[in-house]
Amino acid sequence: MPVITCIEDLKRLHQKRTPKMFWDYCESGSYTEQTFRENTSDFAKLRFRQRVARDLTGRVLSGTMAGQKVTMPVALAPVGSTGMQHPDGEIHAARAAAKFGVPFTLSTMSICSIEDVAAHSPDPFWFQLYVMKDEDFVDAIIERARAAKCSALVLTLDLQILGQRHKDLKNGLTSPPKPTIPNLINIATKPRWALNMARTPRRQFRNIVGHVKGVQKLSDLTAWANEQFDPMLDWGKVARIRDQWKGTFILKGVLDADDARMAADAGADAVIVSNHGGRQLDGALSSIRMLPLVVKAIGDRTEVWLDSGIRSGQDVLKALSLGAKGTMIGRAYIHGLGAMGEAGVTKALEVIHKEMDITMALCGEREVSAMGRHNLLVPEDFEGRWV
Repeated sequence: MPVITCIEDLKRLHQKRTPKMFWDYCESGSYTEQTFRENTSDFAKLRFRQRVARDLTGRVLSGTMAGQKVTMPVALAPVGSTGMQHPDGEIHAARAAAKFGVPFTLSTMSICSIEDVAAHSPDPFWFQLYVMKDEDFVDAIIERARAAKCSALVLTLDLQILGQRHKDLKNGLTSPPKPTIPNLINIATKPRWALNMARTPRRQFRNIVGHVKGVQKLSDLTAWANEQFDPMLDWGKVARIRDQWKGTFILKGVLDADDARMAADAGADAVIVSNHGGRQLDGALSSIRMLPLVVKAIGDRTEVWLDSGIRSGQDVLKALSLGAKGTMIGRAYIHGLGAMGEAGVTKALEVIHKEMDITMALCGEREVSAMGRHNLLVPEDFEGRWV
């Protein structure tokens, strides 16, 4: 077993053990991938202030996110097709998150269903909703999440129109993969993945197949999904879903101060600054650059979290220092999952926790809630002057 010291170590193992189309799905953005790249590279422009001669005993990373106690202010973000990165991937990730004491968010476009995960997770999890044109499906899946005792609804706002990801189109991405000669040759080089996938019945989008009229096989599902993302999602529909859910309500995909104010007006318990991991509007600014503007706009009204670009515990602390009250990680835990299943997700969380603890101490802080702008050196042009 290789020594794992950082997320990059897990990333290398993930690439070795997962079929190419699903690796590319994880490690890609839309169009030129500028936003995908800058989500991570912009974190490097921020520097920590080292402080010394402080009492660093009794350090505390725990806190709350939207009222839920967490071991550290990190939640696992919703990631579509997680069960293709590793067989039964959503179940593995949910169990690891529950045992570690952080929230797991199940995607609408998951391979394991809401009911699959509820049957195997020791704790309630969050459910992420994509709004579809099929209102009966939307109403039904919200009720399924309620029946599974999901403790929060995360409504994604930035996928009304599907962004073009060149690699996914060139790979002919499907779940499960089509049995083409290139796919079969590539899968043959991933025997562990192939053997474990053969052992599970969970190989397609089980939140959808069998729950939508006329969707029973891969070709039906592809046609349905390509037509279903709702381009008419507006704040009125957001309010309708909020009122139907009635529980903890989180809005994900905000990258503009005006939209953030409307999200707060809509009664969100948390607003997530996110650009969908650089997979939607290429050429948009990174999430970390937009975070201060959103915090300034609504930070006294609701919790602001950051998603997109986090690959380390240091990145988490930089987001918190710029005003975020919580963070979400996607690719960072997916690398662990693809590398080693549940144990890999646990290792990813351990890596991030340790990096947070050591870095926080070297910044002279004992409590993560004390991290703030005073802990950073921020370039004068970091937020930019855009006209």
